[in-house]
Amino acid sequence: MQSTTSGKSSQPRERSPLKTDPPDGGASPSRRPIVPPVTRPGLSYERELLLKGARTIAGIDEAGRGALAGPVAAAAVILPVQPLAWFDDVDDSKKLSAPERERLAKLILQDAAVGLAMTPASRIDAAGIATATREAMLAALNTLGSRVDGILVDGSALPISDGIQQLALTHGDQVSISVSAASIIAKVARDEVMRRLDAQHSGYGLATNKGYGTAKHLEALRKIGPSAIHRRTFRNVENVAAAS
Repeated sequence: MQSTTSGKSSQPRERSPLKTDPPDGGASPSRRPIVPPVTRPGLSYERELLLKGARTIAGIDEAGRGALAGPVAAAAVILPVQPLAWFDDVDDSKKLSAPERERLAKLILQDAAVGLAMTPASRIDAAGIATATREAMLAALNTLGSRVDGILVDGSALPISDGIQQLALTHGDQVSISVSAASIIAKVARDEVMRRLDAQHSGYGLATNKGYGTAKHLEALRKIGPSAIHRRTFRNVENVAAAS
């Protein structure tokens, strides 16, 4: 979201920003996840960053963190200045059907600035899922260039320049339109990658389960073992690999 000097204003699903004050000697609120009341996404946190001086705000989220196979994806989205009709439709990508996500992804790509990055399973195994996810998020953010001076991130704060305002939000994809848009982009892009990987690594049902540990996926792991794109440091995969 970018600031505007236009006299026009829009108030979609306005909420009062949640304020948190750190205890004496505690971490800055921007470095600790804010736990907002779960609701539909709005623009309150975007406006909070604007009031703090940010002018170009990106929402950041990931997809695939808990999967047993494939990459972890991350997206960063800068919303257009003026709210559009599709703002009312975005939500946590997990709450939307596949057709809804794909429709919204096309609109987001058409109207917003979008950065996308993925970290492969090999890097996840080498660095750990937390580090790999941060790397994907930072890479997605970096594709948007230096214009970003405020970010809303789902989950834990990112190690970024002190010149960038940051709010880390628990369930950010459920309360921020910027973050929920990022969650949709990351999910749709990763799902497409998993469909392609299914053709290269058959037998696991990756096109359907997207690499997550469904009963059929776990059974396939037991029967044919892990593939090159499985995360071998994840317990279910590690146990199968050790037994084979």
